[in-house]
Amino acid sequence: MRHASFIARTVLVQNGNVEQAVRLINRIMGREGFLEQYRLTRYYEKPFQTRRRINYTKCKAIYNEDMDRKIEFLLRKNRVEPFPGYC
Repeated sequence: MRHASFIARTVLVQNGNVEQAVRLINRIMGREGFLEQYRLTRYYEKPFQTRRRINYTKCKAIYNEDMDRKIEFLLRKNRVEPFPGYC
């Protein structure tokens, strides 16, 4: 089952606070990708739009991975050699 972790969740409404329980359900569904899947399947997506979306997400993932690596490198502290490659 693909979404077993969501089916296994139970959200209890405490003290009649329905808004907080709905917020929690929305957060769980967003984290597990249900809302994104719903947004993508509401309307028919033409093939060129699908290709464009998939290529965009691939490029964005590559860019984010490179930027995360660069930021992690710049924020390193307490290195043995603070400026690697610099003599």
